Amino acid sequence: MSHSYRLARRKEMLLAYALLLPSLAFLAVFTYWPIVRSIWFSLHDVMLGDPKVFWMGAENYLRLLDDGLFWKALANTAFYTLTTIPLSIIAALLLAVALDSKLRGLAIYRSAFFYPVMIPSVAAGMVWVFLYAPGYGPINEGLDLLGLPKLDWLYDSQWALPAIVFMSIWKYSGYFMLILLAALKLVPSDLYEAARLDGVGPINRLLHITIPLISPTLYFVIIIGLLHSYQIFDYVYVMTQGGPADSTNVLTYYIYQNGFQYQDIGYASTIANTLLLFVLGLIGIVALTLGRRVHYLGER
Repeated sequence: MSHSYRLARRKEMLLAYALLLPSLAFLAVFTYWPIVRSIWFSLHDVMLGDPKVFWMGAENYLRLLDDGLFWKALANTAFYTLTTIPLSIIAALLLAVALDSKLRGLAIYRSAFFYPVMIPSVAAGMVWVFLYAPGYGPINEGLDLLGLPKLDWLYDSQWALPAIVFMSIWKYSGYFMLILLAALKLVPSDLYEAARLDGVGPINRLLHITIPLISPTLYFVIIIGLLHSYQIFDYVYVMTQGGPADSTNVLTYYIYQNGFQYQDIGYASTIANTLLLFVLGLIGIVALTLGRRVHYLGER
């Protein structure tokens, strides 16, 4: 190996590290250091604004086992995730398939379905508070016109969380639709033509051609959906404040309550670390199950 080649190789490596350095520094400061700090907080008794810190070891984690509200928040978070992600992706896939065809005014439809994504979360939450209003809300007015009973929605512990789920599906389906629509453009049209000539119906084309060929994108969308679902906070804060009777209290809102309302930073960090482990475990399960079913073009 010549000296000039080694010198050129060294320059390439230095350039690569120089280009990566800003991103690595950003990750270190805003991601990895907060995680390390949160683990340290969870092992101590730390109160907001109090300089005194006391070692507690695993007491905060043992406290979780007897915390009924933590388990309720975990169940609410799991319900939100297991309903929002499948329904959002199914709606997004159906919209993407419909918009992939040659329709008049296609750009208008795409913009209309994607528009909810661009609305700020707080603004979207306030709009849906109005839509769900029990006395004058348009949704209840529509139910009344259909002869159906009006619901209290956000004031009923049975319907509050499903109401937030429905709003989240409306909010995120357009985002997932745009990603899936881009994937559909890469599917060879010859496959659809051959399937039509063989008498294959639209449902079978969707199940046996479309879904397998866009499975890498579907897998990506599922992972993104998981990360979105466990960051839910703004909708709960704006629409219900975790109520009624903690029926919409999710882990992120419970972290906020303990950290900033009760000023117990140590216990809030414990819940945050538990949430992180739960999300990583869930992503690992998805990777081991659905990840093996992903079909990449060019693979045999």
